[in-house]
Amino acid sequence: MKLARRALLAAPLFAPRLASAQGFPSRPIRLVIPFTPAGTTDLVGRLTGEMLGRRLNHQVVVDNRPGASGNVGGEFVARSEADGHTLLLTTIGTGAINYAVFRDRMPYKPEDLAAVGLMTRVPNVLMAANNTTIRTVADLVREAKARPGRINYGTAGIATSPHVVVEQLRLATDIDITHVPYRGSAPMLTELVAERIEIGMDNIPSALGFIRDGKIRAIATTGAQRNASLPDVPTVAEQGLPGFEATAWFGVLAPAATPSPVIQKLGAELNAIALDADFRQRMSSFGADPPALTPDGGTSPQSFAAFIRAEIAKWADVVNRANVRVE
Repeated sequence: MKLARRALLAAPLFAPRLASAQGFPSRPIRLVIPFTPAGTTDLVGRLTGEMLGRRLNHQVVVDNRPGASGNVGGEFVARSEADGHTLLLTTIGTGAINYAVFRDRMPYKPEDLAAVGLMTRVPNVLMAANNTTIRTVADLVREAKARPGRINYGTAGIATSPHVVVEQLRLATDIDITHVPYRGSAPMLTELVAERIEIGMDNIPSALGFIRDGKIRAIATTGAQRNASLPDVPTVAEQGLPGFEATAWFGVLAPAATPSPVIQKLGAELNAIALDADFRQRMSSFGADPPALTPDGGTSPQSFAAFIRAEIAKWADVVNRANVRVE
């Protein structure tokens, strides 16, 4: 009797949560993009939101909340009501790199957010100015060994994906090259085209037009396989560093306490989007690769969670060994 009475008393406490899981979604969903409009993150987020809204037959409102390398938007979602109606379009920065870079100043922890689905991965591309003799990774290593500290490489900023990927390459090849951080991809690419820096690293979408127009020379891409947008450019792994792989990535996270049925429902919808032919075509048009986390080449909350754990460990090692910090 006592046990039955306790169960009856507890039932009202759990009823609202169960009801919210069964009736999801009950209002418009907010998809927070932790960077400014335009750019790869915004493009992936808006297309994901548009297609998710159609599949759920509910409006998905995109909310750009930039600041602190994406941490402003990440913290907002981590502290939001955990009912599935507020989601984060995460990047490799907000989902992995920032934990090591910001350390004690990181406003949220990995356990504050739940994985829902990985939407796409975007390799970086290593480039050289046209006035250099650097055409391969081996050329870069040889030149850097001959002129330690005198080759400048540009990125979109400190602790960005391109920055830590070059640091990964630098550690793997034991070369001494000097980082020149810019405030975004555009000024860095402008300087590389103008031949005021010798080397640059960026996400493929930002650099693709300059490469195709012959204004910059592509040396290597950083994915596990050659990228369909740059099929003639070999990977870093092909050029003497087997196993080297580094891609920027974009996925969806929810507040950690979001009910599992809601996470699974959202995960199934995001998987359907990730496998959608139109979504994949639009992603591949600017150099993105499919998520390919599940046997069918899609995504799931479980596979994405495992992927994030591996990425956090991988980039913490690179960041700590290279002493990458944001002041």
